[in-house]
Formats: sequence, C-alpha cells, structure tokens
Amino acid sequence: MSVSTHVLDTATGRPAAGVAVRLSGADGSAVADRVTDADGRVADLAGDLPAGTYRLTFDVAGYAGADAFYPEVVIAFRITVPDAHHHVPLVLSPFAYSTYRGS
Repeated sequence: MSVSTHVLDTATGRPAAGVAVRLSGADGSAVADRVTDADGRVADLAGDLPAGTYRLTFDVAGYAGADAFYPEVVIAFRITVPDAHHHVPLVLSPFAYSTYRGS
C-alpha cells in the first residue's frame, strides 16, 4: 500500500523537520527522495511497492550538522505484504538512534 516515516529528535524533544530521506530498492536504486515536514513526517514516501527488501537512508548530518556522530542512518526493512501500510519511524539522539515498525 504505502511507506511512511516519522523522525523524532530526543535531544530537542521535538519532531526532526528538514531531514532528507531516501527510499531505495535492494539493488540500491532510488525509489523516492523526500524531506520531513514540520512534524518530522514523510507520509507519502512511496505507494504500490512490490514485495522485497528496501532501505531508508536518513541524512542526519544535513539535519544535525557535519559533526554528527552518525552522519546517516540506514534502515533496511522487508515488505512481505505489498497491500499493507509500512511505517518506519526513527528516533534520534546525539549518540544513539532507534527504530521500530509503526502503524
């Protein structure tokens, strides 16, 4: 059905607005390039994707600065049910990050 994401910045306690996000296929080809909105969300990364492995790449350095400990975060995930919505949130802090399957 679709892929979306939400980036939260625990250092500021706010959504991470302006984070560049790339969705890529298993072969590395770009499927979509977006930027998080004022609420830290990208609601429309892609729709109608076939089953397979995908990667979300978050440009953390572009958001947090060149000295960011993690200049980028790459999350690989698998779509096994193409008709389902896949929400992949990212929670950032200066020296850690976390992700989970959202709804």
